Amino acid sequence: MNLAKKVVNKMISGDAFSQWLGIEVLEIATGFCKLQLKVREEMTNGFDIAHGGIAYSLADSCLAFAANADGIQAVSIETSISHTKKVVSGDILTATSKEINKSSKTALYYITITNQNKLEIAHFKGTVFRTEKEWFPKK
Repeated sequence: MNLAKKVVNKMISGDAFSQWLGIEVLEIATGFCKLQLKVREEMTNGFDIAHGGIAYSLADSCLAFAANADGIQAVSIETSISHTKKVVSGDILTATSKEINKSSKTALYYITITNQNKLEIAHFKGTVFRTEKEWFPKK
């Protein structure tokens, strides 16, 4: 198993919230992640649309997995999202990351979220702090 998959498997195994969301890892590589989830009825709000936190949380997990996939532990320090289309129960959302810049201390990612019709429903930007701690230190 490659390092990116090993890191994400470890991360998601301890991530009860991502598990509750029903996130499926479609692709993972250093600096790249593609996730998917199906919006369920309990994820909707009083307007009968998905709570904005659902798309945000999917993108946040995508950021975390992409940023940590190189084996160095990274944590988010700033994130933002723009919602562009409504999301309803039954929609299938796919989050895809793009690494914009990475240094020894920080990295910047853009995540695009689309629905099952390939319509962009949200755009997310995230900056992470890269610690010096390895996920799997060499002994």
